[in-house]
Amino acid sequence: MRIDKYLWSTRYFKTRNIASTACKKGQVRINEQVAKPSREVYPMDKIIVRKDQINLELTVLDIPKSRVGAKLVPIYRTDTTPKEAFEHNELLKQAKEHYRKQGTGRPTKKDRRDIEDYLDDPDSASDDLKSIE
Repeated sequence: MRIDKYLWSTRYFKTRNIASTACKKGQVRINEQVAKPSREVYPMDKIIVRKDQINLELTVLDIPKSRVGAKLVPIYRTDTTPKEAFEHNELLKQAKEHYRKQGTGRPTKKDRRDIEDYLDDPDSASDDLKSIE
């Protein structure tokens, strides 16, 4: 079976076209070699897929006839991705949140409308001036 079809049928990618594109970009390796989308997959092959900044490692156990349900995927592959890969991804997420807090930066459309309403409303502006004096 082709590698792009295998990754699609074992639900690593939503469409076969996305799986094929990932292969063309060099994000899929079979036995440490970059794989083209048409490369054949055989049982006991080691596959590394780079997805969402994580190198997912899997071992092919069997070849499915077509796309399989999520509950049947473990029959066709063994996931050997180390836990450190997922922990590293969590650290990246936390680092991004620490660098720029959610909601800071440019105002959203709602924020902008609230500001405009506040500035256009003469009653609220005069009330604020009275409270300052």
